Amino acid sequence: MKSLMYPNKLYPNDKVAILSPSAGLPQIFPEVFDLGLKRLKEIFNLVPVEYPTTRVFGASLEDKARDLHNALEDNEIKGIICSIGGDDQIKLLKHLNPEIVKNNPKMFMGFSDATHFQLYRWNLDIVSYYGGAIMTQFGMNGAMFDYTIESIKKALFEGGEYEVQNAPEFADEGLDWRNPELLNQYRKLYPNDAWTWVNENQTIDGITWGGCLESIDFQLRAGRYIPNEEDLKDTILFFEASEEIPADDYVYRVLVGMGERGLLKQFKAVLVGRPKAWEFDKPNSPEEKIEYKKKQQEAIMKVMQEYNPNALIVFNLDFGHTDPQFIMPNGGRVKVDGINKKITLFY
Repeated sequence: MKSLMYPNKLYPNDKVAILSPSAGLPQIFPEVFDLGLKRLKEIFNLVPVEYPTTRVFGASLEDKARDLHNALEDNEIKGIICSIGGDDQIKLLKHLNPEIVKNNPKMFMGFSDATHFQLYRWNLDIVSYYGGAIMTQFGMNGAMFDYTIESIKKALFEGGEYEVQNAPEFADEGLDWRNPELLNQYRKLYPNDAWTWVNENQTIDGITWGGCLESIDFQLRAGRYIPNEEDLKDTILFFEASEEIPADDYVYRVLVGMGERGLLKQFKAVLVGRPKAWEFDKPNSPEEKIEYKKKQQEAIMKVMQEYNPNALIVFNLDFGHTDPQFIMPNGGRVKVDGINKKITLFY
């Protein structure tokens, strides 16, 4: 089985690069971004370092790659955290120098569109951390979730085993960033459903591969950075859908693409994040949210029955585009104990 290297942990007062390798939204919503930086300093005692493209919307891919390379090669910078996601990071990968990335295996944290750089690092045998962007989790309206803080601290500073717990409540309805006054308002919380286990009479221990489903779709279509079947053998797939709230037939088709490539049969377990079911352009009612989640789960079950019917599957996990979230080690070890209904991450 393939084995990846964990980056060095951070220490209080370490300098961390804050980059925007996807959308440059810190320029458009500076109040949200600054709140996230404030929390990074006050809660985690880290020193944020911005780069020329961090607050630039529409920066060139070449300039973004330069900033990423510079952050990796600067010995004073101990880690990198993304400002936010976006939808074009796959275009950045061709501008990267794999030797610079491989020779500087620093802590890297982000999610959504950051899937692309994380899977790029996966191919270079480096673990990344899926979750915890500055403008979303650090800059959360009202306050950061304690659940999220605990997981970030464990991932960035402490390491070791971390048994995931199901968050009792969740939020998936945003507040308008165009109104800075709402930064002090807390998001609406809903009772969280329990995890759903499928083929649970087994325990799987392996490394993870995955991220945002729409980004994985990009990867499948491009076909340039997908690992071979042998590298994925006996690994654990994790994925979740973004704020685009894709239809169930889209989810089905992406997974069919993985199945036809011979990838789905390689995974011994599949971890599925709770799907975000509300957005400003899709303000679903509570009943519509339940129906959306039900259809997505059915689509996933259908395709897994076709391509890997014996895989251990867990639905409704707290990573991805809803909050609070735990940080998933992308390429790191995870133990999925279906018999005792426990999931243990190794940070």
